[in-house]
Amino acid sequence: MSTTLTAEQLGHLRHFDNLSRQLPNDWSLMQGKGTNQEDFGGYRFQLAYMAYALALTHRHRLPAAPGLFQPIIQRLIDKIMHPEAWMYWRDVSRGGSVFNAHLVDELGEQWDPVVRDNIMYSAYVQSMALLHDYLFDSDRYVAEGSLTFGYWSFFWGGEPRRFAYDRDSLNEHIYWQMVGSGYLGVACEPNCVFQICNQPAILGFRLHDLITGGRRAEEVVAGYEQAWRDFGRLDETGRYNMMVLRDSRQVLPNARQLAWVDAWCGALMNMWNRDFVRANYPRQVADLVHRGPAGTLSVAASPPQEVMGQTVVSDTCDFGWVAAWASEMGDETTLRGLLDHVDQFMDPTWREGGLYYPRNDTGTDPDGNRVEMEPMTGNVLLGYARLNVPDGLWGLYNQPWDRAHFAEPALTAVDRNVEISRAEVVDGVLHTRLRRVPGLPGDGAVTISRLTDRWTASVDGQPLDLPVHDNLVLPCPSQARTFTFRRHP
Repeated sequence: MSTTLTAEQLGHLRHFDNLSRQLPNDWSLMQGKGTNQEDFGGYRFQLAYMAYALALTHRHRLPAAPGLFQPIIQRLIDKIMHPEAWMYWRDVSRGGSVFNAHLVDELGEQWDPVVRDNIMYSAYVQSMALLHDYLFDSDRYVAEGSLTFGYWSFFWGGEPRRFAYDRDSLNEHIYWQMVGSGYLGVACEPNCVFQICNQPAILGFRLHDLITGGRRAEEVVAGYEQAWRDFGRLDETGRYNMMVLRDSRQVLPNARQLAWVDAWCGALMNMWNRDFVRANYPRQVADLVHRGPAGTLSVAASPPQEVMGQTVVSDTCDFGWVAAWASEMGDETTLRGLLDHVDQFMDPTWREGGLYYPRNDTGTDPDGNRVEMEPMTGNVLLGYARLNVPDGLWGLYNQPWDRAHFAEPALTAVDRNVEISRAEVVDGVLHTRLRRVPGLPGDGAVTISRLTDRWTASVDGQPLDLPVHDNLVLPCPSQARTFTFRRHP
């Protein structure tokens, strides 16, 4: 897709980069209402979907700029490996909720965050590592122990805990968990097999196949289809069934008609089940969006859930997931209306060149317009929706790059203060639009590699008096300019 990124899209990319650069255990702007990283606004989800948004942008919008995306995704993987992102599992693994309280005596405390269940974390580590190695033709996460979970505390942790995996061993482990379930899926919390949370694992299997030449994704999808046929993917109202309880085989529908259930599941499942998702989308989304002033659209927040006499405090991220879903469906009217709403009512904020929507726990303004904003939506999902393209995940899954892509000219190193609004090779010609951003650290340069043979350069259509060679370091101007690199015939 030939494109030049807008100021807002560039702002979201910059915000992802800024968050990725925060010091270890600095989660500024990322803490939501929930506690203990148990809910759907947790750090792991924010980190994973930032990586997904970056992958989609690289694949569909800036395919010749690996040097921009690779370091950010590496930093996000480093962060999702941090104990703060997965330590919740030590407690959640023991059970005790309404869905697994009867299993408490047989479960016990589990420190390894991927060894059983917890697909709502393990599949993101799996797919992020495989995204990195697929997109950048890399073996970074092949090395034994390259995905190692470790924890030690001076005060109470006892002996160090260390659980070593890599992209292949983790993929293998999740695959056999999937097989052991009869392809129904791996549980998130103990006993709870969500449709949504198994979609990232399927993406991971597909990426592993693309790297290795395997066919496990095809096998898993076929088995998954058969397993869920017994329960029905949709409930009697036409909404996605939320989950199956593993021991009783009881299916739990989307009884409260939660927007995030349909939107999240539909946005991800489109990558391998497009016809089904698209057939149900118009009717499902029509019940979720509401018209506001001046053509804006909104999504009502899910009402708080009451369980065992307690109010569950969590971030559901309904608004953000409907926006992400609309982007994957190519529903420009709905997406535009939602984005118009957030820009008018939800305090778009620029920080260090990055665009985000800050947390706001207030439900509506005095006129009844929704203003509530969770970090998962404001940091990640609205940027994801703006950067995605119609069928973005479907294209990533079904239209892989061939080997020739990795031999084409590309921007392989990018200073922090460089803005790239275009980077693609069209008919053998590299086109890139660059600008040096004031006020940020860096030398304002990019490195352009794979310029073999004889090449000439131009800027805004005028010849550039520049000796062109492989690994060319190109200083960027303070105003955005388009550089073109063309091979001599």
